[in-house]
Amino acid sequence: MTAESTSQISLPVEGMTCAACVARVEKSLAELPGVKGVTVNLMSGKAAVEYVPGQVGVEQMVQAVRDTGYNVPQEELVLTVRGMTCAACVARVEKAVKSLPGVTEVAVSLPAESARVKYYPGAVEKARIKKEINELGYEASEKLTGQAALDREKEARQREIRKQTLNMWIAWPLAILVMVGMFRDMWIFPYFVPEFLGNVYVLWLITTPVVFIPGWQFFVHSWNGLKKGSTDMNLLYATGIGAAYIIATINTLWPDAGFGGRGATFFESAALLTAFIILGRYLEAITRGRTSEAIRKLMSLQAKTARVIRDGQEVEIAADEVQVGDIVVVRPGESIPVDGEVVEGYSAVDESMLTGESIPVEKKAGDQVVGATINKTGSFKFRATRVGGDTALAQIIKMVEDAQASKAPIQKLADFVAGHFIAGVHVLALIVFAFWFFYGFNAFFTPDSHFILSPYSLAEVGVFGFSLLLSVTTLVISCPCALGLATPSAVMAGTGKGAENGILFKGADAVEMSSKLNAVVFDKTGTLTRGQPSVADVVAVAGADPQEVLGLAAVAEKGSEHPLGEAIVRGARDKGLEVPDAEGFEAIPGHGVAATYQGREVLLGNRRLFAQREIAVDELLPRMEELEEQGKTVMLVAVGGQPAGLIAVADTLKEHVDVAIRRLHEMGIQVGMITGDNRRTAQAIAREIGIDHVLAEVLPQDKASEVKKLQEQGLKVAMVGDGINDAPALAQADVGIAIGSGTDVAKETGDVILVKDDIRDVVGAIEIGRATMRKIRQNLVWAFIYNTLGIPIAAGIFYPWTGLIVSPELAAFFMAMSSVSVTLNTLLLRRFEPSIRRRPEGQAGAPAGVTAEAH
Repeated sequence: MTAESTSQISLPVEGMTCAACVARVEKSLAELPGVKGVTVNLMSGKAAVEYVPGQVGVEQMVQAVRDTGYNVPQEELVLTVRGMTCAACVARVEKAVKSLPGVTEVAVSLPAESARVKYYPGAVEKARIKKEINELGYEASEKLTGQAALDREKEARQREIRKQTLNMWIAWPLAILVMVGMFRDMWIFPYFVPEFLGNVYVLWLITTPVVFIPGWQFFVHSWNGLKKGSTDMNLLYATGIGAAYIIATINTLWPDAGFGGRGATFFESAALLTAFIILGRYLEAITRGRTSEAIRKLMSLQAKTARVIRDGQEVEIAADEVQVGDIVVVRPGESIPVDGEVVEGYSAVDESMLTGESIPVEKKAGDQVVGATINKTGSFKFRATRVGGDTALAQIIKMVEDAQASKAPIQKLADFVAGHFIAGVHVLALIVFAFWFFYGFNAFFTPDSHFILSPYSLAEVGVFGFSLLLSVTTLVISCPCALGLATPSAVMAGTGKGAENGILFKGADAVEMSSKLNAVVFDKTGTLTRGQPSVADVVAVAGADPQEVLGLAAVAEKGSEHPLGEAIVRGARDKGLEVPDAEGFEAIPGHGVAATYQGREVLLGNRRLFAQREIAVDELLPRMEELEEQGKTVMLVAVGGQPAGLIAVADTLKEHVDVAIRRLHEMGIQVGMITGDNRRTAQAIAREIGIDHVLAEVLPQDKASEVKKLQEQGLKVAMVGDGINDAPALAQADVGIAIGSGTDVAKETGDVILVKDDIRDVVGAIEIGRATMRKIRQNLVWAFIYNTLGIPIAAGIFYPWTGLIVSPELAAFFMAMSSVSVTLNTLLLRRFEPSIRRRPEGQAGAPAGVTAEAH
């Protein structure tokens, strides 16, 4: 491309409303060096730019538009990428796609076979992104969802298994023949192996189809990569197989060419090398799919058909044709097709796919049901409320897929190493060849040298053949596959295991950070407590009527949406009191409420509010403190500027709170509680359930800063809350855990979403995080040890003392086993169960009668 050759793009611009906006955007873009022409269209909301690529980039144009006050939206494209085999493939795809103008972010996952691309529409087209990947020799297509994705993935997996099975049937019988022919003169082989099989021309004829039929895929992929200036494992394989085959062929057909002659025709190296690599590919194709089994299990639960009522008749239709508002009929044993609300009938539903809880949940009119759960006993009708991609199952599948496609911070090192590995190994192989060719052979070679686990003598191999064998072995053994699979395969298994237990990680970084936590802070109301408080005590000052105090407090709180206010209104009505509307109402956040009723001001709130209003409550304080010691929330009541009494409200703790907190302590995690209530009340609850730190009298807006204070002490903090009121604190925490989100997981704030309202799942999330990171560390350590030891041994570091070298085919076997062992180790995660789930149910549960306040 010449310096002045130009390109054109059309960027979408949001926020333009008039001709002046157009002029501003045009001016900001025209001022950039390298921009030759700009045309902005207000109606289409697009800016057409002609520019010189070497002088200005898409990012600079986008920044110029944003600096002017407008936005350039990004789109996300999720692709399925077939044919990747190692971390170097991932690096190739990421490098190629990132080089496209307009692409801002690329995340490629090897086990998930996916690429998530963020780009500016108009700067680059979807077709161009797919083409770029396809030109590397992979197969890119837009990712499907639901059953279609399941079907396509299964078909592609089976196609790959069939392909490698066919290759195995070609490679292995022929490779074994070659090996038997090469070793014909040894041991008992002369008694039953025909003499012609040891002939080098026969061995050449048998080896050739092994290299050029099953092995051809490696040469094709290597060439596609080299055309694009990138390398991957296929190049290592192609170099190793090609070098062994070409030298053996030259030494067979032209023995005097100077490459070792007839003594260096290692056809078994080329044949067995190909066979072992094919074996590795075959085992990978079988095992890799199993790490994503959790997703497939969820998808397979989706009902294929639904029975809906249309024009008064039951009609069976495809589940994806159900519309919001349809009345759906479900019979015993059937899968519920979509989310909805029961309108008629009664049954028990198995929701274990969603929550991990095996006990069926009773459903009656007004209750919510979730698609893909199983109806057990009765029949019922429900109104569809969420269908297609909006159902809970679809949201969960998307969240788990997003998490599996993301990258953990620990993966960055592995990706960096794998991305630069291939070129480095080729340089190393050249150094190994040069060392043994120019110095090592003359210095250390002995005629009785052997391959490890082989009686075959290397006496006639010659300097060139010996040096080549060691360099090819170095190439083959140094496989970054194990390194590339170590992290993403474990993340897939861990996030899948979480989904099975109703624990949804939003990304691989959440899994990693969960494993590092040493402090967990619970919001109190609705998290530790049920969030359904009730009036426990009403105390009036001398001469006042407790009923009147309660009635006036209810009037003041009638306009409030706070759980405490609702409890007071409910308590007054339960006692038969009328609760008329107040004439004026004011909520005072973190303090209480003020209302006007029949010309008098009614004040309801905490000590701070009464201190601000200078209302003396000395005579009520002893009783107030006594109630707070019992773990109740106490609110003072004043009428017309004078104290009238107090109202104590209690909230019950949720089940299993004490079990969960005890287990967190066993795991070495500090536990805190954050609440807007006074310290005395909070301390009473903390003592009851064994909480270490109490952050009391915290205003809602200050929860995030309290979390930050803990982080400043060096703690890795998880904040557990309801995901709505606690959004800032959840965002501030190292890990935000939103609990009890039920079926609407997509709306939740937080890094970890707990579907069930069960405090024990906080323990489960941390345990799954730790188990996943344990597997990642095991995998990475194994991968690094394998390469650290394998490469020097393959390069002949121990040869001077042992007279033994590793053959290329043995190196290929070790290489294949390194990848398979990482995958098999990861699959052990499927057997993992959170500890509390494994314990007998009788050990769990909150003590009866425990009360707590709510705020």
